[in-house]
Amino acid sequence: MAGHSQFKNIMHRKGRQDKARSKLFSKLAREITVAAKLGQPDPAFNPRLRAAILAARAENMPKDNIERAIKKSQGSDSENYDEIRYEGYGPGGVALIVEALTDNRNRTAGEVRAIFARNGGNLAETGAVSFMFDRVGVVEYDASVTSADEMLEAAIEAGAEDVMSNEDGHQIFTTPDELSDVARALETRFGEPRRSALTWKPQNTVAVDDEAGEKLLKLIETLDDTDDVQNVYANFEVSDAVMQKISA
Repeated sequence: MAGHSQFKNIMHRKGRQDKARSKLFSKLAREITVAAKLGQPDPAFNPRLRAAILAARAENMPKDNIERAIKKSQGSDSENYDEIRYEGYGPGGVALIVEALTDNRNRTAGEVRAIFARNGGNLAETGAVSFMFDRVGVVEYDASVTSADEMLEAAIEAGAEDVMSNEDGHQIFTTPDELSDVARALETRFGEPRRSALTWKPQNTVAVDDEAGEKLLKLIETLDDTDDVQNVYANFEVSDAVMQKISA
């Protein structure tokens, strides 16, 4: 396993089983509100809002909730959220990037720092690990949509930078500026993607043993369960046995 998407999928599958969906919907709604407030409330002209809506649909968030979150952004009494990035190291020396949306910087910083400390990690200064990642756009499709060869051909024509296809699906990587154009080009051919967003892609991955891997995944899960945390990225690989244990 490398990076972000696979453990994120596992955490979401677990979340559907043992965590109130209201917490997940709250995070998705917060991103929708912030995206709509920073840009236009129309997803056709606001790539970030469109990505947020795609993420909400992927989790079966009701349409009414999505529309309510957009309308909330236009109200004079809507909350103001700061976008903050935290960086640090987890067990095994793995680098982590944590993205948060918060209305209280001190509260969120304290929570994130405590979670790192309790789970064998340590928070570092901004910029301490982000140089080990590339900021890229990613468009994702299910594997059943098309073959790897056809997706590669379509992605190249659309102007993508790289494509990774396996049994979990197709990941098409772009520069941040080209994400919207590439996503639209692919959508005309394959339909709406399951995900379209900016992400942190590790340049290299660190292999960790099973003990460190379990601790690391616990750290990531705890961060992901924090209300203000939107995304967690890491540059590590763990064995299939550990992944199966965590996802069981």
